[in-house]
Amino acid sequence: MESADNMSTLKQVAVLVALAVIAAGGYFTWQEFSGTDSADGAGAKRGGGGPAVETASAQFTDIETVVEAVGTTRAVRAVEVTPSASGRIKEIAFQAGQRVEDGAVLVRLDDEIERADLAEAEAQLLEARRALQRAQALKKSSATSQAAVEKAVVAQATAQADRDRAARRLRDKTVTAPFGGIVGFAQVEQGARIEPNDTVTTLDDLSTVEIDFSLPENLYGRITPGKTVVATATAFPGRSFTGTIERIDSRIDPVSRAFRARAIVANPDYTLPAGMFMHLTVVLDSRNALTVPEEAIMFEGDQAFAFVIDKAGERMVARKRPMKLGQRSFGSVEIIDGVAEGEAVITRGVQKAKDGGPVRMGGPGGRPGGGTRGGGKGGAAAGS
Repeated sequence: MESADNMSTLKQVAVLVALAVIAAGGYFTWQEFSGTDSADGAGAKRGGGGPAVETASAQFTDIETVVEAVGTTRAVRAVEVTPSASGRIKEIAFQAGQRVEDGAVLVRLDDEIERADLAEAEAQLLEARRALQRAQALKKSSATSQAAVEKAVVAQATAQADRDRAARRLRDKTVTAPFGGIVGFAQVEQGARIEPNDTVTTLDDLSTVEIDFSLPENLYGRITPGKTVVATATAFPGRSFTGTIERIDSRIDPVSRAFRARAIVANPDYTLPAGMFMHLTVVLDSRNALTVPEEAIMFEGDQAFAFVIDKAGERMVARKRPMKLGQRSFGSVEIIDGVAEGEAVITRGVQKAKDGGPVRMGGPGGRPGGGTRGGGKGGAAAGS
């Protein structure tokens, strides 16, 4: 019997504990949604109760109208290096990825015969010059004819031409860089024999890179040479490369209804290789406009509105105002009509605000915070 009484008592205690938990949960839920603070009255001091909100001031900021595109890098100059003469490779004087200057030696071919030919041609040229000098001296003393002098002049010119050809054939045995740039992989091996049409390596001038990209035809009149381009690549997160538009194509593709443009992007440290996929942002124009953070804007059908803070003494009241929106940018929106510069709009806690209802400063759920935010340079996509 006593055991049954104890069980009954335990059940009663358990029921009371459960009721206490439910009551406490209901109290805290009511406190959260009613916007009241604890018994110290801090909520009243911070704005007379109401839901906690964060605000930001409407500010004038620079808005850039931009258009985005994609393209692929290309070296401003790129060639396949080939020899001017045939022969056996004696030396490969470069490594893949090496930066070389204009005229740098890349490959040397066996040139023993060409050096001997040049030495012979120089000797014949020297003999022809001396013969001409003797003929000219004899002509002064009338010991020879003018025809002999003229013949010596022709012989010297012929010897000079033979010497120049021999020197050129010797130079052709050395393959040099036609301009400064980055060399690719060697496509030949030392000791192999190559012909004039064989590719030795590739050479790219990457001091600047070209990027061709396409844009819709409705932007044709707004894209002009000289406009700023900012390029980014997934291979280099957090880094951007600035350039300008150099040329605009004179034709619009009848199928895609797009036209091509070419940008020149500086690459002073040779970071960008040829063939890399790039994301481009073209700045069309920039202007100063009144903006608020994008999260402050709400919609009812087609009508946009925001809650503007109205201070009545120590109380803060939310006023619902219709907004006429302009251009959107990244994280903010232009306000054409509906709010004045410096007025505070609710950015967080908007769902709890009511037109004419009190609000208090702080994060949603009573977090401290609030104040003004935003203000800065933004960008907007063309046509947004």
